Amino acid sequence: MCWRWVGLLLLLSTPALAQTIPEPQSYRVEEYRAPTPATLQGAKVLDTAEAAALWKAGSAKFVDVMPRAPKPANLPKGTIWRPAERRGIPGSIWLVDTGYGDLAQSVESYFQHGLQTATSSNLAQPVVFYCQRNCWMSWNAARRAVHLGYTQVKWYPEGTDGWAEAGFPLEVHEPSTL
Repeated sequence: MCWRWVGLLLLLSTPALAQTIPEPQSYRVEEYRAPTPATLQGAKVLDTAEAAALWKAGSAKFVDVMPRAPKPANLPKGTIWRPAERRGIPGSIWLVDTGYGDLAQSVESYFQHGLQTATSSNLAQPVVFYCQRNCWMSWNAARRAVHLGYTQVKWYPEGTDGWAEAGFPLEVHEPSTL
């Protein structure tokens, strides 16, 4: 009986936990897989139904910022290595590794060029950023887009986890090479 109460309390407190995570003053630079805030100043936070409506209407550009694991440095010579498959929201672009808090200038340029290409340089084009649930990468990328002057930034914190759980399709995609 006691364990039921503990489980119920944990279940009821989980949504409240997200609301208690404060927005940092800058980008998150560590522990990227952790609960995220419920808000992002300058952006609209989307639930799955809202993200799906934008996707179905084709009125927003979807941007995946999931990082890609690098090839292990010490593989024996001749070893065949294949990166893990990434499944994203159909029609989205994958701006790989652009959700970190600190970006090298080349990655920052890749991010900016990717957004310019996706939006045809229209700062008012709705852009939806996602990754996975409890992933600060999409929060960082959406925040970065706000600071670049994009006015219709959307953040979908449930990412591919929430998308798949709702029964929406995912497709294999590769990082954008632009």
